[in-house]
Amino acid sequence: MSKFYSSDRIKVPRFEESAGFYTTEQRSGMMSKIRAENTKPEQMFRKALWACGVRYRLNSKSIPGKPDISNQKLKFVVFIDGEFWHGYNWEEKKHKIKSNRGFWIPKIERNMQRDREINRLLTAGGLKVFRFWESEVKKELGRCVNEVLQFIHPTFPYNDH
Repeated sequence: MSKFYSSDRIKVPRFEESAGFYTTEQRSGMMSKIRAENTKPEQMFRKALWACGVRYRLNSKSIPGKPDISNQKLKFVVFIDGEFWHGYNWEEKKHKIKSNRGFWIPKIERNMQRDREINRLLTAGGLKVFRFWESEVKKELGRCVNEVLQFIHPTFPYNDH
């Protein structure tokens, strides 16, 4: 997958057990509980899109970035990003990270860099990229779904769902 990324990528330091409060096994157990797929906002979005008659693939490994929702025939992909992991309001929030800043700041900045690289790659490949924050989907589901529907059928008027 690294062939898709630029050469000046942000270097994320390796986690060292001695730098943390947890053993590697404890941290691994905690991190395994964080969901990368099938989050509640993703499920809400998928259900609403399906109800509008739009069919899609989930987490397609054949598309760079493994988007949450994709339809190659209709030429769109959707990512529903978590605020912490993808740097929502980053310039304000990064100063609030108190523990293990040497790891978390480069980690999140690398995630943001990867998101931009994937967006460019997919756009260059002829796909429309939609990125929504989890909180945005929770609060404004209808507007988010309508953005995708307007792309699919630009002349059809949609109401909020």
